[in-house]
Amino acid sequence: MPDTIHGSANYQVLSPWPYADPVPARGISPRLDSLEGKTIGLFANGKRAAVPMLEALERELRAKYPTLKTSWYKCSEFNVPEILTHGKEAFEAWVKGVDGVALTVGD
Repeated sequence: MPDTIHGSANYQVLSPWPYADPVPARGISPRLDSLEGKTIGLFANGKRAAVPMLEALERELRAKYPTLKTSWYKCSEFNVPEILTHGKEAFEAWVKGVDGVALTVGD
């Protein structure tokens, strides 16, 4: 229900989220100009179909871009952002070694 002050309506906007994301948003990284010679990280989130979907993607990418390399990373905890787990250092090192990342949600 709006409050009315001097004939205009004022609204209070509330967030439906009970907490704030601990990792600040940084926006979308620019697209790679080409995948030739690049290393693409394949991030498996622990869901049942994540690995088979990434394997299919890897086959397609390698067929289209013969010089492409891939690097796999499997999350260390299910449904927890990897940056908040004991695998944080390994994850950060992995990210530094790839040019781009493909992630699947294998539900």
